[in-house]
Amino acid sequence: MPGAVPRLYLVTDRHATAGRPLAEVVRAALAAVPLEARGAVVVQLREKDLPGRALFELAAALREVTRAAGAALFVNDRVDVALAVGADGVHLGGRSLAPRDVARVAHGLAIASSTHTRAEVEVAARARAQGADVRFAVFGPVWDTPSKRSYGRPVGVEALREAAGVGLPVLALGGVTAARVPACLEAGASGVACIRAVLEARDPGTAVQGLLRRWTES
Repeated sequence: MPGAVPRLYLVTDRHATAGRPLAEVVRAALAAVPLEARGAVVVQLREKDLPGRALFELAAALREVTRAAGAALFVNDRVDVALAVGADGVHLGGRSLAPRDVARVAHGLAIASSTHTRAEVEVAARARAQGADVRFAVFGPVWDTPSKRSYGRPVGVEALREAAGVGLPVLALGGVTAARVPACLEAGASGVACIRAVLEARDPGTAVQGLLRRWTES
């Protein structure tokens, strides 16, 4: 599967694209990934307010875009939609199915896990040790970001460092910019996750290149 542990996890928000169609913004972002980094960017479809049919249609469109770009697609929470469109994985939050239950009903789906504390990363790591295909945890918010304010104050870089010490690959989420990529790498993150840094950019492709470049340079 391409991008099993991504350097960049592009999380969708169709309300953050400056009025542009989400699939086209994602297409532009992925088209700019250098050939040698193909697979380093993974897309997570995270549109929690969409009903089932609309989510399926958007997932199907993104599956075409990601497949053409050699990028993996994860669907937030909805195992059924992930299976229906042939996605590579499912992203589980605190109210989702447990990884072991996903493994029972959808053995072929890789799993990503949302986490906010080291203890939650440890839970995901135990699930992996018990046989669930948990590829990585997304940890944050490390810095302030509008989409994560409901989860409380940012946890900070030191909390990221502690989470990365568990051993499961951890991606830093929350207020991530190209300038902050080196701090994430230094703290032990295996990659970064973002929404607005790419989706709001006038040129999504240039934004992706900037994030990947800082990762390589660091």
